[in-house]
Amino acid sequence: MLKNTLRQLTPRRVALSLLGSAILAFGLYHVHSFSGVTEGGILGMTLFLQHWFAISPAVSGFVLNMACYLFGLKMLGLSFILYSLIGGGAFSVFYAFFEQFPPLFPLLAASPLAASIVGALFVGIGVGLGVRAGSALSGDDALAMSLMKLWGWKIESVYLISDLSVLALSASYLPLENLACSLLTVILSGKIIGIVQRAEFRKR
Repeated sequence: MLKNTLRQLTPRRVALSLLGSAILAFGLYHVHSFSGVTEGGILGMTLFLQHWFAISPAVSGFVLNMACYLFGLKMLGLSFILYSLIGGGAFSVFYAFFEQFPPLFPLLAASPLAASIVGALFVGIGVGLGVRAGSALSGDDALAMSLMKLWGWKIESVYLISDLSVLALSASYLPLENLACSLLTVILSGKIIGIVQRAEFRKR
């Protein structure tokens, strides 16, 4: 079964997954990590659990991501997991590479509003390419893709419900300005993910 699934992997989808991983890693490092703008989904949930229950994100992130990937395996199949391993592994490599350099946009650290917009572009395009390739770059994406198939909803609607739920919990400790900018970035990135996922590309 595994051999048959490996044969079904296509260079185009692998390349899309790798490109999406690189774009996402670039945006999260050069924009989000220096701006104080948070995310919804699993990242936001790990920060919430750390703040109120002193649970390390290393522990909660692993548990939550694994649960989402197992759900994705059941809903989307083995090829989904293989593409996700490629995309998720590449994301870690790309992020480690970008960490070797100083931030390219240091002024964004003083402008959460601008950071939320620029960051949403990188997240939306990066994750959108990964989803288009059938790859989940994080547990959030695995959950969104699975629920999209289960419910038949547009993927941006699934992301929005997930992110808004987590941001509502995060309102218990986040400053209002950071919460507003975080809300903006998750709405924009979700819309962009949907656009990239459904975009029609010319075949040559």
